[in-house]
Amino acid sequence: MKVIAHNRKALHDYAVMDSYEAGMVLEGSEVKSLRQGSISMSDAYADFRNGEVYVFNLHISPYKFSSGQIQEPKRRRKLLLQKNEIRKLYGALTQKGNALIPLKVYFNDHGFAKVSIGLCHRKRFYDKKEKILKRESDVNLKRVRRSAP
Repeated sequence: MKVIAHNRKALHDYAVMDSYEAGMVLEGSEVKSLRQGSISMSDAYADFRNGEVYVFNLHISPYKFSSGQIQEPKRRRKLLLQKNEIRKLYGALTQKGNALIPLKVYFNDHGFAKVSIGLCHRKRFYDKKEKILKRESDVNLKRVRRSAP
């Protein structure tokens, strides 16, 4: 598995409750562009349209050596999920505060482009601050343990 991009901002802003692996419908030279790592996931999210799941604002830069039709970089892309997963996600998204966020994009062992989407709940400000304070205290504790004989 070759990971192309991580959505670190999503892991900071959201608490991931569950994650799913989905295929992406790509057109033209988007796969070649993905293999080069020309992707940005900063504002990407997934949502339902006509009973299907799409990912929005996933920026895949055009392949510079492409001679064919150039695709729009931030177009919506269909995600390939099983019907029972789609039903489960739709039911979970109707609850307040839940969102579908792409967490990482990668190529699996067979060479297919996959996206890992997470069913997330937005963190509160005090949750983020609490996590930062805990991390700092752990670092200080390790420092004290190393300096003690």
